[in-house]
Amino acid sequence: MTGDGKIDFKRTLDAYQARRGQVRMVDVPDLQYLMVDGHGDPNTSPAFTAAVEALYPVAYKLKFASKRDLMRDYVVPPLEGLWWAEDMASFTTARDKSQWDWTLMLLVPDWIDQTMVAAAVEQAGAKRRPARLDDVRLQTLTEGRCVQTLHVGSFDEEADVLARLHQEFIPGHGLRMAGTHHEIYLSDFRKVAPDKRRTILRQPITSGT
Repeated sequence: MTGDGKIDFKRTLDAYQARRGQVRMVDVPDLQYLMVDGHGDPNTSPAFTAAVEALYPVAYKLKFASKRDLMRDYVVPPLEGLWWAEDMASFTTARDKSQWDWTLMLLVPDWIDQTMVAAAVEQAGAKRRPARLDDVRLQTLTEGRCVQTLHVGSFDEEADVLARLHQEFIPGHGLRMAGTHHEIYLSDFRKVAPDKRRTILRQPITSGT
């Protein structure tokens, strides 16, 4: 909790803890998110920018409603993304971003419900309506046991870290990948220089047997 009484999930949830150069296992609880889906290169896809522009207004309307109506204030958590492709080598070796599918997400507390989200969506569209506002949904994500590490640097430099995670650490510990690659953007990539960006790289796993 921050000094002004806001809950900061980056501090209170173990799932937001990671260190550079260290892979750790973490049991991630079921968490609910605002989500928007898309496809293509995040650097050039208009849908990606539009997804970000739709998520944040809803997230802040929810935060203000929670503080006003429920007396429960919190810090809007960082942007997150699920990433996948038909050929997962596009993430590690080929880095062919045009083939990527994604879901952008913002965590919301468990006391936020569908009724509150519907009201927040309506309020977010009252003046300047974001193009993808109607695509925003509330959904619970179940990941369970995961491995994760902290990457510091540009997104294009993730390839080597992911290759070690996917091809060395996971099989080397008798595990296998069991879900969707997950990134948590601790740094706002709209404001922070590429070489200083801090990103948690997470991979759900299961026993290799």
